[in-house]
Amino acid sequence: MPPFENVFYEISAILALATAAGAAALLLRQPLIVAFIAVGIVAGPAGMEWVSATDQIDLLARMGIALLLFVVGLRLDLHVIRTVGPVALATGLGQVFFTAVVGYLIAVALGFAPIPALYIAVALTFSSTIIIVKLLSDKRELDTLHGRIAVGFLIVQDIVVVLVMIGLTALGTSGAATSPALEVFLVLLKGGAMLAVLAALMRWVLPPLLRRLAHSGELLLLFAIAWAVVWATAGDMLGFSKEVGAFLAGISIASTPYRELVAARMTGLRDFLLLFFFIDLGAGLDLAALGGNLMPAAVFSAFVLIGNPLIVVLIMGWMGYRRRTGFLAGLTVAQISEFSLVLAALGLSIGHIDRDTVGLITLVGLVTISASTYMILYSHRLYLVIAPWLAVFERRVPYAETRLQSEAAEGPDVILFGLGRFGSAVARILTDRGVRVLAVDSDPDRVRARSGHGFELRYGDAEDPEFVGSLPLDRVQCVVNTLRDRHVNRALLHGIERSGSRPRVVLTADSDAEAEALRSRGADIALVPYSDAARDAADRILATAEPEPVDA
Repeated sequence: MPPFENVFYEISAILALATAAGAAALLLRQPLIVAFIAVGIVAGPAGMEWVSATDQIDLLARMGIALLLFVVGLRLDLHVIRTVGPVALATGLGQVFFTAVVGYLIAVALGFAPIPALYIAVALTFSSTIIIVKLLSDKRELDTLHGRIAVGFLIVQDIVVVLVMIGLTALGTSGAATSPALEVFLVLLKGGAMLAVLAALMRWVLPPLLRRLAHSGELLLLFAIAWAVVWATAGDMLGFSKEVGAFLAGISIASTPYRELVAARMTGLRDFLLLFFFIDLGAGLDLAALGGNLMPAAVFSAFVLIGNPLIVVLIMGWMGYRRRTGFLAGLTVAQISEFSLVLAALGLSIGHIDRDTVGLITLVGLVTISASTYMILYSHRLYLVIAPWLAVFERRVPYAETRLQSEAAEGPDVILFGLGRFGSAVARILTDRGVRVLAVDSDPDRVRARSGHGFELRYGDAEDPEFVGSLPLDRVQCVVNTLRDRHVNRALLHGIERSGSRPRVVLTADSDAEAEALRSRGADIALVPYSDAARDAADRILATAEPEPVDA
Protein backbone atom coordinates (compact mmCIF):
# COMPACT_ATOMS: atom_id res chain seq x y z
CA MET A 1 0.00 0.00 0.00
CA PRO A 2 1.42 3.49 -0.90
CA PRO A 3 2.58 5.43 2.20
CA PHE A 4 0.87 8.68 1.09
CA GLU A 5 -2.83 9.44 0.78
CA ASN A 6 -2.57 11.44 -2.43
CA VAL A 7 -0.15 12.54 -5.15
CA PHE A 8 0.37 16.01 -3.68
CA TYR A 9 1.71 14.56 -0.42
CA GLU A 10 3.93 12.15 -2.34
CA ILE A 11 5.44 14.85 -4.56
CA SER A 12 6.03 17.17 -1.60
CA ALA A 13 7.84 14.40 0.31
CA ILE A 14 10.02 13.58 -2.71
CA LEU A 15 10.87 17.28 -3.22
CA ALA A 16 11.83 17.60 0.46
CA LEU A 17 14.04 14.50 0.20
CA ALA A 18 15.64 15.80 -3.03
CA THR A 19 16.34 19.17 -1.38
CA ALA A 20 18.02 17.49 1.58
CA ALA A 21 20.06 15.22 -0.69
CA GLY A 22 21.05 18.17 -2.90
CA ALA A 23 22.16 20.19 0.12
CA ALA A 24 24.22 17.24 1.38
CA ALA A 25 25.80 16.81 -2.07
CA LEU A 26 26.62 20.51 -2.20
CA LEU A 27 28.21 20.32 1.25
CA LEU A 28 30.29 17.28 0.21
CA ARG A 29 31.09 18.83 -3.21
CA GLN A 30 29.38 16.00 -5.08
CA PRO A 31 27.36 16.34 -8.35
CA LEU A 32 23.66 17.10 -7.91
CA ILE A 33 22.76 14.64 -10.67
CA VAL A 34 24.20 11.71 -8.73
CA ALA A 35 22.34 12.89 -5.62
CA PHE A 36 19.01 13.08 -7.47
CA ILE A 37 19.44 9.61 -9.02
CA ALA A 38 20.20 8.30 -5.52
CA VAL A 39 16.97 9.93 -4.29
CA GLY A 40 15.11 8.01 -7.01
CA ILE A 41 16.67 4.73 -5.86
CA VAL A 42 15.92 5.44 -2.18
CA ALA A 43 12.34 6.61 -2.81
CA GLY A 44 11.64 4.00 -5.50
CA PRO A 45 10.57 0.35 -5.37
CA ALA A 46 14.08 -0.75 -4.32
CA GLY A 47 13.98 1.57 -1.27
CA MET A 48 11.18 3.15 0.75
CA GLU A 49 8.57 2.66 -1.99
CA TRP A 50 7.40 6.29 -1.85
CA VAL A 51 7.05 6.55 -5.63
CA SER A 52 3.58 5.45 -6.69
CA ALA A 53 2.57 8.41 -8.90
CA THR A 54 4.80 7.17 -11.72
CA ASP A 55 2.57 8.63 -14.45
CA GLN A 56 2.69 12.13 -12.98
CA ILE A 57 6.45 12.00 -12.37
CA ASP A 58 7.02 10.61 -15.84
CA LEU A 59 4.96 13.46 -17.35
CA LEU A 60 6.96 16.13 -15.48
CA ALA A 61 10.20 14.38 -16.51
CA ARG A 62 9.22 14.34 -20.17
CA MET A 63 8.33 18.03 -20.13
CA GLY A 64 11.72 18.75 -18.56
CA ILE A 65 13.44 16.77 -21.33
CA ALA A 66 11.51 18.71 -23.99
CA LEU A 67 12.52 22.06 -22.48
CA LEU A 68 16.14 20.93 -22.11
CA LEU A 69 16.50 19.98 -25.77
CA PHE A 70 14.54 23.08 -26.82
CA VAL A 71 17.05 25.32 -25.05
CA VAL A 72 19.92 23.40 -26.66
CA GLY A 73 18.36 24.01 -30.09
CA LEU A 74 18.01 27.70 -29.24
CA ARG A 75 21.79 27.95 -28.96
CA LEU A 76 22.45 26.34 -32.34
CA ASP A 77 21.65 28.75 -35.12
CA LEU A 78 22.18 27.81 -38.76
CA HIS A 79 25.73 29.20 -38.80
CA VAL A 80 26.78 26.95 -35.91
CA ILE A 81 25.18 23.92 -37.58
CA ARG A 82 27.11 24.60 -40.79
CA THR A 83 30.43 24.91 -38.95
CA VAL A 84 30.21 21.93 -36.57
CA GLY A 85 27.76 19.76 -38.56
CA PRO A 86 30.35 17.70 -40.53
CA VAL A 87 32.52 16.85 -37.51
CA ALA A 88 29.43 16.06 -35.39
CA LEU A 89 28.09 13.70 -38.06
CA ALA A 90 31.43 11.95 -38.63
CA THR A 91 32.15 11.61 -34.91
CA GLY A 92 28.64 10.45 -34.03
CA LEU A 93 28.50 7.75 -36.70
CA GLY A 94 32.14 6.74 -36.18
CA GLN A 95 31.69 6.28 -32.44
CA VAL A 96 28.45 4.32 -32.94
CA PHE A 97 30.14 1.96 -35.42
CA PHE A 98 33.29 1.47 -33.31
CA THR A 99 31.45 0.81 -30.04
CA ALA A 100 28.93 -1.52 -31.65
CA VAL A 101 31.57 -3.68 -33.38
CA VAL A 102 34.09 -3.84 -30.53
CA GLY A 103 31.35 -4.18 -27.89
CA TYR A 104 29.88 -7.14 -29.78
CA LEU A 105 33.29 -8.86 -30.02
CA ILE A 106 33.89 -8.37 -26.29
CA ALA A 107 30.46 -9.79 -25.44
CA VAL A 108 31.04 -12.86 -27.62
CA ALA A 109 34.49 -13.34 -26.05
CA LEU A 110 32.85 -13.27 -22.59
CA GLY A 111 30.56 -16.14 -23.64
CA PHE A 112 27.32 -14.35 -24.55
CA ALA A 113 25.16 -15.79 -27.37
CA PRO A 114 24.93 -13.69 -30.60
CA ILE A 115 21.51 -12.05 -29.92
CA PRO A 116 22.24 -10.98 -26.29
CA ALA A 117 25.72 -9.87 -27.46
CA LEU A 118 24.05 -7.70 -30.10
CA TYR A 119 21.77 -6.08 -27.51
CA ILE A 120 24.69 -5.42 -25.17
CA ALA A 121 26.76 -3.91 -27.99
CA VAL A 122 23.94 -1.58 -29.08
CA ALA A 123 23.22 -0.59 -25.46
CA LEU A 124 26.87 0.40 -25.01
CA THR A 125 26.71 2.57 -28.10
CA PHE A 126 24.38 5.34 -26.98
CA SER A 127 25.16 8.20 -24.60
CA SER A 128 22.70 10.22 -22.55
CA THR A 129 21.96 13.51 -24.31
CA ILE A 130 19.94 14.70 -21.33
CA ILE A 131 22.60 14.11 -18.68
CA ILE A 132 25.41 15.51 -20.83
CA VAL A 133 23.55 18.64 -21.84
CA LYS A 134 22.62 19.27 -18.20
CA LEU A 135 26.25 18.88 -17.09
CA LEU A 136 27.60 21.11 -19.86
CA SER A 137 24.91 23.69 -19.13
CA ASP A 138 25.81 23.73 -15.42
CA LYS A 139 29.49 24.23 -16.38
CA ARG A 140 28.55 26.94 -18.90
CA GLU A 141 30.27 24.95 -21.66
CA LEU A 142 27.34 24.51 -24.05
CA ASP A 143 28.57 27.38 -26.23
CA THR A 144 32.18 26.22 -26.33
CA LEU A 145 33.49 24.43 -29.41
CA HIS A 146 33.66 21.03 -27.71
CA GLY A 147 30.20 21.59 -26.19
CA ARG A 148 28.63 22.33 -29.57
CA ILE A 149 30.31 19.37 -31.25
CA ALA A 150 29.25 17.07 -28.39
CA VAL A 151 25.62 18.17 -28.64
CA GLY A 152 25.79 17.64 -32.40
CA PHE A 153 26.96 14.04 -32.25
CA LEU A 154 24.60 13.24 -29.37
CA ILE A 155 21.70 14.33 -31.58
CA VAL A 156 23.09 12.10 -34.35
CA GLN A 157 23.08 9.23 -31.85
CA ASP A 158 19.45 9.97 -30.92
CA ILE A 159 18.42 9.63 -34.56
CA VAL A 160 20.34 6.35 -34.84
CA VAL A 161 18.51 5.15 -31.69
CA VAL A 162 15.18 5.66 -33.46
CA LEU A 163 16.31 3.58 -36.44
CA VAL A 164 17.70 0.82 -34.21
CA MET A 165 14.47 0.64 -32.20
CA ILE A 166 12.48 0.29 -35.40
CA GLY A 167 14.77 -2.51 -36.60
CA LEU A 168 14.68 -4.46 -33.32
CA THR A 169 10.93 -4.08 -32.96
CA ALA A 170 10.45 -5.38 -36.50
CA LEU A 171 12.87 -8.24 -35.75
CA GLY A 172 10.82 -9.18 -32.69
CA THR A 173 7.56 -9.13 -34.59
CA SER A 174 8.70 -10.93 -37.73
CA GLY A 175 5.77 -11.72 -39.98
CA ALA A 176 4.24 -8.27 -39.60
CA ALA A 177 2.76 -6.69 -42.70
CA THR A 178 5.31 -3.81 -42.87
CA SER A 179 8.99 -4.48 -43.63
CA PRO A 180 11.79 -2.74 -41.64
CA ALA A 181 13.12 -1.08 -44.82
CA LEU A 182 9.70 0.44 -45.53
CA GLU A 183 9.41 1.61 -41.91
CA VAL A 184 12.77 3.38 -42.16
CA PHE A 185 11.80 4.93 -45.50
CA LEU A 186 8.53 6.24 -44.03
CA VAL A 187 10.34 7.72 -41.03
CA LEU A 188 12.80 9.52 -43.32
CA LEU A 189 9.94 10.77 -45.51
CA LYS A 190 8.06 12.11 -42.51
CA GLY A 191 11.26 13.70 -41.24
CA GLY A 192 11.69 15.55 -44.54
CA ALA A 193 8.10 16.80 -44.39
CA MET A 194 8.61 17.93 -40.79
CA LEU A 195 11.70 19.94 -41.74
CA ALA A 196 9.90 21.51 -44.73
CA VAL A 197 6.99 22.69 -42.54
CA LEU A 198 9.38 24.07 -39.94
CA ALA A 199 11.40 25.92 -42.60
CA ALA A 200 8.21 27.53 -43.98
CA LEU A 201 7.19 28.65 -40.46
CA MET A 202 10.68 30.09 -39.88
CA ARG A 203 10.49 32.04 -43.13
CA TRP A 204 6.95 33.48 -43.05
CA VAL A 205 5.27 32.99 -39.66
CA LEU A 206 7.68 33.08 -36.73
CA PRO A 207 9.38 36.51 -37.26
CA PRO A 208 6.18 38.64 -37.21
CA LEU A 209 4.54 36.41 -34.57
CA LEU A 210 7.49 36.66 -32.17
CA ARG A 211 7.71 40.41 -32.72
CA ARG A 212 4.11 40.79 -31.51
CA LEU A 213 4.45 38.35 -28.61
CA ALA A 214 7.66 39.99 -27.38
CA HIS A 215 5.66 42.99 -26.10
CA SER A 216 4.78 40.74 -23.16
CA GLY A 217 7.61 38.77 -21.61
CA GLU A 218 5.09 36.47 -19.92
CA LEU A 219 3.37 35.66 -23.21
CA LEU A 220 6.68 35.13 -24.98
CA LEU A 221 7.71 32.58 -22.34
CA LEU A 222 4.35 30.79 -22.55
CA PHE A 223 4.65 30.61 -26.33
CA ALA A 224 8.18 29.17 -26.08
CA ILE A 225 7.05 26.42 -23.68
CA ALA A 226 4.06 25.57 -25.87
CA TRP A 227 6.25 25.60 -29.02
CA ALA A 228 8.73 23.18 -27.42
CA VAL A 229 6.08 20.76 -26.15
CA VAL A 230 3.99 20.82 -29.34
CA TRP A 231 6.99 20.02 -31.55
CA ALA A 232 8.15 17.35 -29.10
CA THR A 233 4.72 15.79 -29.50
CA ALA A 234 4.92 16.10 -33.29
CA GLY A 235 8.36 14.45 -33.29
CA ASP A 236 7.03 11.57 -31.20
CA MET A 237 3.91 11.10 -33.34
CA LEU A 238 5.93 11.06 -36.56
CA GLY A 239 8.18 8.28 -35.31
CA PHE A 240 11.06 10.38 -34.00
CA SER A 241 11.77 10.97 -30.35
CA LYS A 242 10.38 13.88 -28.36
CA GLU A 243 13.95 15.07 -27.95
CA VAL A 244 14.46 15.49 -31.70
CA GLY A 245 11.15 17.40 -32.07
CA ALA A 246 11.94 19.78 -29.19
CA PHE A 247 15.49 20.26 -30.48
CA LEU A 248 14.21 21.29 -33.93
CA ALA A 249 11.70 23.67 -32.29
CA GLY A 250 14.58 25.41 -30.54
CA ILE A 251 16.57 25.70 -33.77
CA SER A 252 13.54 27.27 -35.48
CA ILE A 253 13.80 30.42 -33.33
CA ALA A 254 17.58 30.31 -32.74
CA SER A 255 18.20 32.86 -35.50
CA THR A 256 15.79 35.45 -34.06
CA PRO A 257 16.80 38.29 -31.71
CA TYR A 258 14.71 36.74 -28.90
CA ARG A 259 16.59 33.50 -28.34
CA GLU A 260 18.81 34.58 -25.42
CA LEU A 261 15.93 36.04 -23.43
CA VAL A 262 13.75 32.98 -24.01
CA ALA A 263 16.59 30.63 -23.03
CA ALA A 264 17.38 32.65 -19.92
CA ARG A 265 13.77 32.69 -18.71
CA MET A 266 13.30 28.95 -19.28
CA THR A 267 16.35 27.90 -17.28
CA GLY A 268 14.72 27.73 -13.85
CA LEU A 269 11.65 25.85 -15.06
CA ARG A 270 13.83 23.44 -17.07
CA ASP A 271 16.03 22.61 -14.06
CA PHE A 272 13.00 22.03 -11.82
CA LEU A 273 11.32 19.65 -14.27
CA LEU A 274 14.57 17.78 -14.98
CA LEU A 275 14.75 16.91 -11.29
CA PHE A 276 11.89 14.48 -11.93
CA PHE A 277 13.76 12.89 -14.83
CA PHE A 278 16.69 11.94 -12.60
CA ILE A 279 14.37 10.73 -9.82
CA ASP A 280 12.39 8.71 -12.35
CA LEU A 281 15.63 7.26 -13.72
CA GLY A 282 16.78 6.17 -10.25
CA ALA A 283 13.36 4.77 -9.31
CA GLY A 284 13.25 2.74 -12.53
CA LEU A 285 16.53 0.89 -11.91
CA ASP A 286 16.01 -2.80 -11.21
CA LEU A 287 18.61 -3.47 -8.50
CA ALA A 288 17.44 -7.05 -7.86
CA ALA A 289 19.17 -8.37 -11.00
CA LEU A 290 22.57 -6.78 -10.44
CA GLY A 291 24.31 -9.39 -8.28
CA GLY A 292 25.75 -11.95 -10.72
CA ASN A 293 27.22 -9.62 -13.34
CA LEU A 294 30.08 -7.90 -11.55
CA MET A 295 32.95 -9.12 -13.74
CA PRO A 296 31.38 -8.52 -17.18
CA ALA A 297 29.96 -5.21 -15.91
CA ALA A 298 33.49 -4.12 -14.93
CA VAL A 299 34.82 -5.03 -18.40
CA PHE A 300 32.05 -3.24 -20.29
CA SER A 301 32.19 -0.19 -17.99
CA ALA A 302 35.94 0.15 -18.56
CA PHE A 303 35.39 -0.14 -22.30
CA VAL A 304 32.74 2.64 -22.29
CA LEU A 305 34.71 4.92 -19.95
CA ILE A 306 37.98 4.62 -21.92
CA GLY A 307 37.22 3.31 -25.42
CA ASN A 308 34.38 5.68 -26.36
CA PRO A 309 36.29 8.92 -25.56
CA LEU A 310 39.39 7.61 -27.36
CA ILE A 311 37.57 6.97 -30.63
CA VAL A 312 36.17 10.53 -30.52
CA VAL A 313 39.66 11.95 -29.91
CA LEU A 314 40.96 9.87 -32.82
CA ILE A 315 38.28 10.99 -35.29
CA MET A 316 38.43 14.66 -34.32
CA GLY A 317 42.24 14.66 -34.45
CA TRP A 318 42.11 13.20 -37.95
CA MET A 319 39.63 15.95 -38.97
CA GLY A 320 41.99 18.71 -37.81
CA TYR A 321 40.91 19.45 -34.22
CA ARG A 322 43.18 19.83 -31.21
CA ARG A 323 43.51 16.94 -28.76
CA ARG A 324 42.11 19.08 -25.94
CA THR A 325 38.90 19.75 -27.87
CA GLY A 326 38.64 16.08 -28.85
CA PHE A 327 39.21 14.93 -25.28
CA LEU A 328 36.63 17.30 -23.73
CA ALA A 329 34.06 16.33 -26.38
CA GLY A 330 34.95 12.63 -26.07
CA LEU A 331 34.25 12.54 -22.33
CA THR A 332 30.58 13.17 -23.10
CA VAL A 333 30.22 9.67 -24.59
CA ALA A 334 31.79 7.92 -21.59
CA GLN A 335 28.47 6.59 -20.32
CA ILE A 336 25.46 4.69 -21.62
CA SER A 337 22.05 6.24 -22.00
CA GLU A 338 18.62 5.87 -20.50
CA PHE A 339 17.75 4.64 -24.01
CA SER A 340 20.02 1.66 -23.29
CA LEU A 341 17.72 0.70 -20.40
CA VAL A 342 14.68 1.13 -22.63
CA LEU A 343 16.36 -1.05 -25.24
CA ALA A 344 17.04 -3.74 -22.64
CA ALA A 345 13.39 -3.66 -21.50
CA LEU A 346 12.32 -3.99 -25.14
CA GLY A 347 14.60 -7.00 -25.66
CA LEU A 348 13.23 -8.65 -22.50
CA SER A 349 9.61 -8.06 -23.54
CA ILE A 350 10.06 -9.69 -26.94
CA GLY A 351 12.11 -12.60 -25.56
CA HIS A 352 15.52 -11.79 -27.06
CA ILE A 353 17.37 -11.44 -23.72
CA ASP A 354 16.83 -12.61 -20.14
CA ARG A 355 16.76 -10.73 -16.82
CA ASP A 356 20.48 -11.35 -16.22
CA THR A 357 21.35 -9.41 -19.38
CA VAL A 358 18.98 -6.61 -18.35
CA GLY A 359 20.71 -6.52 -14.95
CA LEU A 360 24.11 -6.34 -16.63
CA ILE A 361 23.10 -3.36 -18.79
CA THR A 362 21.55 -1.64 -15.74
CA LEU A 363 24.73 -2.09 -13.71
CA VAL A 364 26.90 -0.74 -16.55
CA GLY A 365 24.54 2.25 -16.71
CA LEU A 366 24.87 2.95 -12.98
CA VAL A 367 28.67 2.72 -13.06
CA THR A 368 29.26 4.74 -16.23
CA ILE A 369 26.72 7.49 -15.50
CA SER A 370 28.19 8.03 -12.02
CA ALA A 371 31.85 7.86 -13.12
CA SER A 372 31.43 9.99 -16.26
CA THR A 373 29.65 12.69 -14.24
CA TYR A 374 32.81 13.16 -12.18
CA MET A 375 35.00 12.92 -15.31
CA ILE A 376 33.07 15.74 -17.00
CA LEU A 377 32.92 17.92 -13.90
CA TYR A 378 36.70 17.65 -13.48
CA SER A 379 37.49 17.36 -17.20
CA HIS A 380 40.03 20.18 -17.34
CA ARG A 381 42.11 18.81 -14.46
CA LEU A 382 41.90 15.32 -15.97
CA TYR A 383 43.14 16.64 -19.29
CA LEU A 384 46.22 18.23 -17.69
CA VAL A 385 47.16 14.81 -16.32
CA ILE A 386 46.85 12.77 -19.52
CA ALA A 387 47.54 15.42 -22.18
CA PRO A 388 51.09 14.14 -22.98
CA TRP A 389 49.71 10.71 -23.98
CA LEU A 390 47.18 12.28 -26.35
CA ALA A 391 49.74 14.11 -28.51
CA VAL A 392 49.72 11.24 -31.01
CA PHE A 393 46.07 12.06 -31.86
CA GLU A 394 46.76 15.69 -32.91
CA ARG A 395 47.88 16.81 -36.36
CA ARG A 396 50.92 19.06 -36.64
CA VAL A 397 48.60 21.84 -37.87
CA PRO A 398 45.04 21.50 -36.45
CA TYR A 399 43.64 23.38 -39.42
CA ALA A 400 39.90 22.93 -38.79
CA GLU A 401 39.98 24.35 -35.28
CA THR A 402 42.31 27.17 -36.31
CA ARG A 403 39.84 28.21 -39.01
CA LEU A 404 36.92 28.21 -36.56
CA GLN A 405 38.89 30.29 -34.07
CA SER A 406 39.59 32.85 -36.79
CA GLU A 407 35.85 33.12 -37.49
CA ALA A 408 35.06 33.39 -33.78
CA ALA A 409 37.52 36.25 -33.43
CA GLU A 410 35.19 38.29 -35.65
CA GLY A 411 32.59 38.60 -32.85
CA PRO A 412 31.53 41.90 -31.21
CA ASP A 413 34.01 44.22 -29.46
CA VAL A 414 31.35 46.00 -27.41
CA ILE A 415 27.97 44.99 -25.97
CA LEU A 416 25.69 48.03 -25.61
CA PHE A 417 22.40 48.05 -23.68
CA GLY A 418 19.67 50.55 -24.53
CA LEU A 419 18.72 51.80 -27.99
CA GLY A 420 17.10 55.10 -27.09
CA ARG A 421 18.38 58.33 -28.66
CA PHE A 422 21.56 58.38 -26.57
CA GLY A 423 22.28 54.65 -26.92
CA SER A 424 21.59 54.59 -30.67
CA ALA A 425 23.90 57.56 -31.19
CA VAL A 426 26.69 55.88 -29.21
CA ALA A 427 26.22 52.60 -31.14
CA ARG A 428 26.26 54.41 -34.49
CA ILE A 429 29.40 56.45 -33.69
CA LEU A 430 31.27 53.37 -32.43
CA THR A 431 30.28 51.47 -35.59
CA ASP A 432 31.41 54.36 -37.82
CA ARG A 433 34.80 54.20 -36.07
CA GLY A 434 35.23 50.50 -36.88
CA VAL A 435 34.08 48.99 -33.56
CA ARG A 436 31.89 45.86 -33.80
CA VAL A 437 28.82 46.47 -31.63
CA LEU A 438 26.19 44.06 -30.30
CA ALA A 439 23.23 46.28 -29.27
CA VAL A 440 20.52 45.01 -26.88
CA ASP A 441 17.12 46.44 -26.00
CA SER A 442 13.97 45.09 -24.32
CA ASP A 443 11.62 46.85 -26.77
CA PRO A 444 11.01 44.65 -29.86
CA ASP A 445 9.84 47.64 -31.95
CA ARG A 446 13.00 49.56 -31.14
CA VAL A 447 15.14 46.54 -32.04
CA ARG A 448 13.35 46.23 -35.35
CA ALA A 449 13.62 49.97 -36.09
CA ARG A 450 17.43 49.91 -35.65
CA SER A 451 17.98 47.03 -38.10
CA GLY A 452 20.22 47.99 -40.99
CA HIS A 453 22.26 50.48 -38.94
CA GLY A 454 25.42 48.41 -39.22
CA PHE A 455 25.48 46.78 -35.79
CA GLU A 456 24.20 43.42 -34.54
CA LEU A 457 20.90 43.51 -32.64
CA ARG A 458 19.51 41.39 -29.85
CA TYR A 459 16.26 41.48 -27.83
CA GLY A 460 16.87 41.13 -24.09
CA ASP A 461 16.65 42.49 -20.57
CA ALA A 462 19.73 43.87 -18.77
CA GLU A 463 18.10 43.09 -15.41
CA ASP A 464 17.95 39.34 -16.14
CA PRO A 465 21.24 37.79 -14.89
CA GLU A 466 20.61 34.58 -16.86
CA PHE A 467 20.31 36.60 -20.07
CA VAL A 468 23.39 38.68 -19.27
CA GLY A 469 25.32 35.47 -18.59
CA SER A 470 24.31 34.09 -22.00
CA LEU A 471 26.07 36.95 -23.84
CA PRO A 472 29.71 36.57 -25.03
CA LEU A 473 31.07 38.62 -22.11
CA ASP A 474 34.38 36.77 -22.11
CA ARG A 475 35.11 37.80 -25.72
CA VAL A 476 34.26 41.52 -25.68
CA GLN A 477 36.39 44.43 -24.57
CA CYS A 478 33.63 46.51 -23.06
CA VAL A 479 30.01 46.43 -21.84
CA VAL A 480 28.10 49.74 -22.03
CA ASN A 481 24.75 50.51 -20.42
CA THR A 482 23.16 53.70 -21.78
CA LEU A 483 20.05 53.40 -19.59
CA ARG A 484 20.01 55.90 -16.69
CA ASP A 485 18.39 53.57 -14.19
CA ARG A 486 20.16 52.67 -10.95
CA HIS A 487 18.36 49.30 -10.66
CA VAL A 488 19.39 48.32 -14.20
CA ASN A 489 22.98 49.41 -13.51
CA ARG A 490 23.20 47.34 -10.34
CA ALA A 491 21.54 44.31 -11.92
CA LEU A 492 23.95 44.48 -14.87
CA LEU A 493 26.96 44.70 -12.55
CA HIS A 494 25.63 41.68 -10.65
CA GLY A 495 25.06 39.72 -13.89
CA ILE A 496 28.59 40.43 -15.15
CA GLU A 497 30.16 39.53 -11.80
CA ARG A 498 28.14 36.30 -11.68
CA SER A 499 29.35 35.29 -15.17
CA GLY A 500 32.99 35.34 -14.04
CA SER A 501 34.03 37.54 -17.00
CA ARG A 502 35.87 40.82 -16.55
CA PRO A 503 35.18 43.20 -19.47
CA ARG A 504 35.45 46.98 -18.94
CA VAL A 505 32.09 48.26 -17.69
CA VAL A 506 30.66 51.65 -18.69
CA LEU A 507 27.42 52.75 -16.97
CA THR A 508 25.22 55.82 -17.30
CA ALA A 509 23.99 57.93 -14.37
CA ASP A 510 21.64 60.89 -13.79
CA SER A 511 24.00 62.85 -11.57
CA ASP A 512 27.65 63.17 -10.61
CA ALA A 513 26.88 61.75 -7.15
CA GLU A 514 25.28 58.65 -8.65
CA ALA A 515 28.21 58.29 -11.06
CA GLU A 516 30.60 58.26 -8.11
CA ALA A 517 28.48 55.58 -6.41
CA LEU A 518 28.61 53.42 -9.58
CA ARG A 519 32.39 53.72 -9.76
CA SER A 520 32.63 52.60 -6.14
CA ARG A 521 30.56 49.51 -7.03
CA GLY A 522 32.89 48.43 -9.83
CA ALA A 523 32.10 50.53 -12.94
CA ASP A 524 35.23 51.52 -14.86
CA ILE A 525 33.57 54.59 -16.37
CA ALA A 526 30.34 56.35 -15.35
CA LEU A 527 28.74 58.62 -17.98
CA VAL A 528 26.52 61.55 -17.04
CA PRO A 529 25.10 62.60 -20.44
CA TYR A 530 23.93 66.14 -19.60
CA SER A 531 26.99 67.03 -17.53
CA ASP A 532 29.35 65.43 -20.09
CA ALA A 533 27.63 67.28 -22.95
CA ALA A 534 27.77 70.57 -21.02
CA ARG A 535 31.47 70.16 -20.28
CA ASP A 536 32.17 69.26 -23.90
CA ALA A 537 30.17 72.28 -25.07
CA ALA A 538 32.04 74.59 -22.69
CA ASP A 539 35.39 73.22 -23.87
CA ARG A 540 34.44 73.81 -27.49
CA ILE A 541 33.22 77.34 -26.75
CA LEU A 542 36.43 78.24 -24.98
CA ALA A 543 38.56 76.59 -27.69
CA THR A 544 36.94 78.70 -30.45
CA ALA A 545 36.67 82.01 -28.49
CA GLU A 546 38.72 84.89 -29.94
CA PRO A 547 41.68 85.80 -27.70
CA GLU A 548 41.42 89.14 -25.91
CA PRO A 549 43.62 91.90 -27.40
CA VAL A 550 46.82 92.47 -25.55
CA ASP A 551 47.58 96.10 -24.58
CA ALA A 552 50.73 97.50 -26.08
